[in-house]
Amino acid sequence: MKIIHFSDTHLGFNDLDIVDKEGVNQREADFYKAFEDVIDAIIETKPDYVIHTGDMFHRASPSNRAITFALTQLKRIEQVGIPFVIIAGNHSTPRTSTSSPILQALKTLDNVYPVFEQHYKKVEFDDVIFHALPHVNDERMIPDELEHVEANIDSGKKNILMMHCSVGAHYLMHEFGEWVFPKEKEYLFEKMDYVALGHWHGFGSVGKHDNVFYSGSTERTSSSDKREDKGYVLLDLDEERTVKLHTIALRKNRSFTIDTERYEEEVAELDLSEIDDALVEVVLTNLTTATSIDITNREVAEIFNTALHVKVKREFKALQGGVNPDDIESISLESYFVSHIVESVEGEAEQERLTAKAKALFAQYEEGDDDTL
Repeated sequence: MKIIHFSDTHLGFNDLDIVDKEGVNQREADFYKAFEDVIDAIIETKPDYVIHTGDMFHRASPSNRAITFALTQLKRIEQVGIPFVIIAGNHSTPRTSTSSPILQALKTLDNVYPVFEQHYKKVEFDDVIFHALPHVNDERMIPDELEHVEANIDSGKKNILMMHCSVGAHYLMHEFGEWVFPKEKEYLFEKMDYVALGHWHGFGSVGKHDNVFYSGSTERTSSSDKREDKGYVLLDLDEERTVKLHTIALRKNRSFTIDTERYEEEVAELDLSEIDDALVEVVLTNLTTATSIDITNREVAEIFNTALHVKVKREFKALQGGVNPDDIESISLESYFVSHIVESVEGEAEQERLTAKAKALFAQYEEGDDDTL
């Protein structure tokens, strides 16, 4: 028995004001491509079953484009006759009972088994039972739902538990509605042939359990996520259980650190060979107020001008009295910069130059041009 397990596809996600040639947000398009790559692999591999452990969509009320895309891709699986079981995650579960669950739309497809009603459901086939526990907004319901799981285990078939939750504190995402699997119930894992998890965006087994796996997400939803191991899990239960991650190609993600005390030299030494269309993060270290004003985000972005997007982070030197600009309320930041220029910069002409530039930059920021700071 071969099963493909993937999760956290977050269709409809976008976080940059950049569009592709079709007029679609570029990051949204990246998530569509990742999903399609997995569907291509499913059709090529032809597993016995496919499972998705939550957050197919990024929002409980996704756009028409995201819904249409998902239905079109799942139709491809339907056409090759592979059963597809999917549970709802916290992102695609409505917070109120007045909203209709989006996964209900998938019931229109043959061979697709969506579970979304915040209750355990047994999805049974001749040789396997998928114990599907979707996201539940009210964590107090979990003990009763797990009792239903245990009551429906059949030792004469393979048993696969599907959940979208955190198992252990290490896998907390600190999101609305997140629930943690109760430790005292982890003995249930030993009764399963495989436990398929969603919610955590990195691939890997959980703790001491060699049959409990997060498949991870298919794309990065945060600039802090530098993982390249995104894709899908191929589970083989033929003789002995094997779990293997198959990665898919993602948009490149590159990080650079520039010490502003030797700014010109470090810029000249940068390796820019792999930044075309990449997501680039640049950390400027050892900044003073004066150098932070002189080195604008726009100037840094121009160095990496073939990248799709450049995010600049600033790390300041410890200032007199232990004060850091990050600790000062934004309403007083301009006056702080100006007063620090006067205190730390020698020469009246240089003080006036930097003061004028600082005020001009803050004026632009107040008008919404935040790329200049």
